[in-house]
Amino acid sequence: MLRCCLHGADFVCCGSVPCPDLGLLSRSVWQEMASRFLSIQRSSSKVPPPNPAGVRSSPTPSPEAEELQKLLPLLEWPAPPWNAGAFHSSTSPERSRYQLWHPRHNYTVGDTLLVALEARDHRGQPKPYGGDFFRARAHSPELKASVAGTVEDHRNGTYTLAFPLLWVGAVQVSVRLIHSSEAVALLRHVRHSQPSTVAFQGYFVKPGQPSPEERTECNVHPLPGLACQYVDAGTGERWFCARPQHLPCSALVHHSTGRYKNVISKTESAFLGGAVTDQTVPGNVPTIQVLAGPRLMGFYYRDVWVSLECSSRTFPTPDLALGCLRGKIVHMMGDSTLRQWWEFLVAFIPSLKRIDHHVTYQSGPLLAVEPDMGLMLWWRAHGIPLRTAKTKMADLHYVANELDALGGGPDVVVVFTLWAHFTTFPLELYVRRLHGVREAVARLLARSPSTTVVVKTANTGYKSVYGSDWLSMQLDSIFRAMFAGLPVAIVDAWAMTACHYLPDSIHPGRVIVRNEVDSFLSFVCPEA
Repeated sequence: MLRCCLHGADFVCCGSVPCPDLGLLSRSVWQEMASRFLSIQRSSSKVPPPNPAGVRSSPTPSPEAEELQKLLPLLEWPAPPWNAGAFHSSTSPERSRYQLWHPRHNYTVGDTLLVALEARDHRGQPKPYGGDFFRARAHSPELKASVAGTVEDHRNGTYTLAFPLLWVGAVQVSVRLIHSSEAVALLRHVRHSQPSTVAFQGYFVKPGQPSPEERTECNVHPLPGLACQYVDAGTGERWFCARPQHLPCSALVHHSTGRYKNVISKTESAFLGGAVTDQTVPGNVPTIQVLAGPRLMGFYYRDVWVSLECSSRTFPTPDLALGCLRGKIVHMMGDSTLRQWWEFLVAFIPSLKRIDHHVTYQSGPLLAVEPDMGLMLWWRAHGIPLRTAKTKMADLHYVANELDALGGGPDVVVVFTLWAHFTTFPLELYVRRLHGVREAVARLLARSPSTTVVVKTANTGYKSVYGSDWLSMQLDSIFRAMFAGLPVAIVDAWAMTACHYLPDSIHPGRVIVRNEVDSFLSFVCPEA
């Protein structure tokens, strides 16, 4: 059987899940709907971002730098005028409004609901430019059904919201202003002007000597003054720590999160304040009654993610999930949003027992086994940079090195994610890291094509200068682009978190995690 993946506006086969039955819809209709709804429309008129901090011109640029330049057009976003700096001139969620565009008497499944939105500032004046970050969804609370809408920015303060109508019943529209265009401009400025917005701590200890532990600041970039530099032999990644006063650089033993840097002024912080971030926009769209018609694409219905991009299954009982994972060695590598999958499975399958490795839980490695069914379930953090509790440096492994250490095979499943701990750095670091991981994935699949590789996209939930949904969305665009073309399966966590009725959280609720895990298991076991 072949896995169905979206390539542009077309469906192509790239793995081991059957493509969906297009049913009553022609292929051309599917392609049109896929083109309109399966990708987030960023803007119709955009301004390219400047080169990220740390990217310098070079007579012989590295492959990663060249790739970053090719990826930058994906991140284009309208910028406000240079003099749009006053808070009262920024977009107000309370003053902005939306209403139906060309209302109709009847709507059926398969139609598109169009909504016109006008952004206004805090004085109630229409905004003359775009660049605001809105998120919208159509939903039916009583059915626990929801789908994300697309937002088209006309760059004049007006936006068109489009919602595919996918189920029968009463449908409501909800719109939230995540960030004003001025806040997005601030986030962009901070990302491109600061080498980092967080710092870490390194702990130096000389075993067998009475000298006290020394603690210094560490980061992915060089630090002022004397510093220790560490170069990973496998990936070439560099890590820097301020040199301790009394101990050698080789005495670095532990790592932990440090501090968030003060990167914006008190005046600037108003643009990212809670009163104007991730706030509901009032609108004048009545409840729409949707009549029967053809169903089109993925959405939540009765709290189950219905994916029409590719065939999917649900695993409502522990026995079904365990039967799927029988004889598998699963390697999960990433952040705490992926650790939620590990935790869900350990809690869901009673016979799956955790093996205590006496490590820092936040970073792992964590292991659970089911010996009777031959299941081993691993999770570990993706390595530095990592905001975590005090952890042994030796326990922090780069994903590329872990992949290169795997033999692979039909019983080996690899799933990873990389994004949440990279929102505090320029894009160059992220692209370089993904470049190394992508090459390691290619090597793994070349020596063992039967290995199942699954990637988890970013999810929503960040709302500050250190981690914003806008920053996450930009990294997610890079992530998808860099792994396009490889025979890997994608769990679209962004879509699953963006439209659900649960409050936005970087660590989504159990019902969302359950659907993410079901999607993952569908790739592991495409057939019942």
